[in-house]
Order: sequence, then structure tokens, then C-alpha cells
Amino acid sequence: MSEAKIASSPPPFYYQIKEKTTQPLVMVSEKKIVEEVSGWLRVFDDGSVDRSWTGPKEVEFLATPVAPSEQFIDGVATRDVVIDPKSGLSVRIYLPEEEHDKDAKLPILLHFHGGGFCISRASWYMYYQFYARLVKSARAICVSVEMRLAPDHRLPAAVDDCYDALVWLRTLARGDLTEPWLRAYADFSRVFLIGDSSGGNLVHEVAARAGSQEWAPLQLAGGVPIHPGFVRSKRSQSEFNTEFETPFLTLKMVDTFLGLALPTGSTKDHPITCPMGPAAPPLSKLKLPPFLMVVAERDLIQDTELEYMAEMKKAGKEIEVAYNKGVGHSFYLNKIAVESDPVTATETDLLISTISDFVKRH
Repeated sequence: MSEAKIASSPPPFYYQIKEKTTQPLVMVSEKKIVEEVSGWLRVFDDGSVDRSWTGPKEVEFLATPVAPSEQFIDGVATRDVVIDPKSGLSVRIYLPEEEHDKDAKLPILLHFHGGGFCISRASWYMYYQFYARLVKSARAICVSVEMRLAPDHRLPAAVDDCYDALVWLRTLARGDLTEPWLRAYADFSRVFLIGDSSGGNLVHEVAARAGSQEWAPLQLAGGVPIHPGFVRSKRSQSEFNTEFETPFLTLKMVDTFLGLALPTGSTKDHPITCPMGPAAPPLSKLKLPPFLMVVAERDLIQDTELEYMAEMKKAGKEIEVAYNKGVGHSFYLNKIAVESDPVTATETDLLISTISDFVKRH
């Protein structure tokens, strides 16, 4: 079916569609944007979603997929695996190159990417450049989940996908299925949940859901929520600080993404975005592994992140904090800043060493 623009008087948002020259013209309105996050996302009135990057070309590479390579590149190999053929759910696996003790099994970092539950992929360069460094430093395998995204799939779809990835690891640990890299190199008794931004929310949700289940021989050894998207309907003080806004997080992004992602009719007080609020299960009743909470000094939502940490401590949970000074939300994913700004570079090195230490201690 061919498509051509009408050259005469009708407005530019009308098109003529022909299947045969003998058929009459059919007039179709152009799609209209109903929600937009500049550069990152456009939602149209027909329900379709465009996540192609439309921001500055010089940073487009951060949101560009990196092809997997089972050959080691700078000490890391990657491969993509479909873990549920029915739904198409897949993961990307990062394997660090063997060092001295080739017989030692490696802990697993089950990674949940960020993006406000609406954008980004596990294969994007921004994640690759950081998690390739982290697996080498921590001597761990990273399994990063390609979860479903809102608004096509509103929450709890992403929670379900990330939880299903943990169930898949348990199936491997029990020998009911096999995956060559994980069978050969993984220590299923040391599985860590780690997530960036909204992925930090998923760390809490998956750990909370897992607490009531039997996982042996797999064991959850820890959780690392990095700058989690914990918020309330009422603005926190840090949210009013416009100096803390970055291309990775603005107040409009928080509002728009969560409006598209949360179940219809929900507010930010929903348990997934406010796990320390009255609508969520009491933290004291949850069975959770030790947590390393990562907070940035200039994060727009740091107040509610710190509130979550305080409530976790009050509930008797084992939680420690890694605090990065002079940097903002998801600073370590910005490769340009990591290479050009000494503060970002130093704090990224510190973050990698802190997470690596946490993994090695657990």
C-alpha cells in the first residue's frame, strides 16, 4: 500500500492512501502527541509510543544498543538469552574474563535498568559502559533484564518480569534448565539484586515478593538500590531544587513517567513508588536481604530516598548507605561526564569500589 501527501488545498495533516487507482481517496488524520518527555519519549493519541532518541546527537550514543559479543572485549563478554519463549522475556549476561582462580564461582548481579518504567533497554551503552566495569571490579556475573515498559505495559508488569528472571535463576540453580555461562561460572548461593533509578524500586519489590518463597539452593545475598525512584504525592524539599535537575532526571520526567507507569487511578503514594508509605506492606514484616542504599548529594529525589533508608533502619532491616558527593541522579551512567569531569570520574570509581566491596562481604 503506497502513501503520498496531497499537494493541493487540504491541510498538511491529511494524507491520501491508495490501494488501486480505481479506489476513492481515504483521508486519515496524522497522529498527535498526547504526552512527551523531551528527547526520550512520545505517546500518541492512538496509544502508540515512540522511544527513539530525539535529543542532541552528541549524546545519542548513550541510548544506543550495544551488540552482544561472546568474545571478550576489554575483559568482558556479553550474550543475550530468551528466558521465556512464550512471552519473549530476555536477559543480557555480562561475564568477566577469568583471572587467577578459574575454578572459583562468581556471584550474580541480577540487574534492573532504570528509565521511569517507561524507557531504556538493558542493551543501551549507558548501562554497558558501567556494568562492564562493575563485573570486572566485583568479580561477578551480571544478568540484566529486558523488562516490559509502560505505558504499553503498566506496573506491575516490570515487577513481574524482574521477579520471573529471579525464578529463572532458581530453575537454573536446581538444574531444571541450563544456561552454559551460568552453569559453568555462577554461584547461585550469592545472588544480588541491583537497580538504577526506577530499577531501585524493583530491587525492593522483587526482594519483598521473594521473601515469602523458598529459593534453595539459590540464595538472595543482598540488594543494591541505586538512586531509587521513591517519591510521595506531596513534594519533598529536594524536589523543589531546580539546580538538581539533569538530563537524567527532571521534575517533569518524574511526573510524566509515573503518570504513564502506575496503575490507572493510582498516585505516587502507590507501594511501588512509596514503599515506606501507609499503602505499602509494613517494612518490619518483610523478609529482606542486607541492602546497600546508594544516594547522590545532588539527586532531585534524595529526601524520599533518605526517608526510605531511615524507615528501613527503624524497621530493624540491615541497610547501609553509599553517599556520593557533588553529583546528581544516575551520574555514573553519563560517560561524557565520567570522562570529562574529575568529580564525576572520582565518584564513579568510588561507587564501583563500594558496590564491589559490598558484594565481596556478602
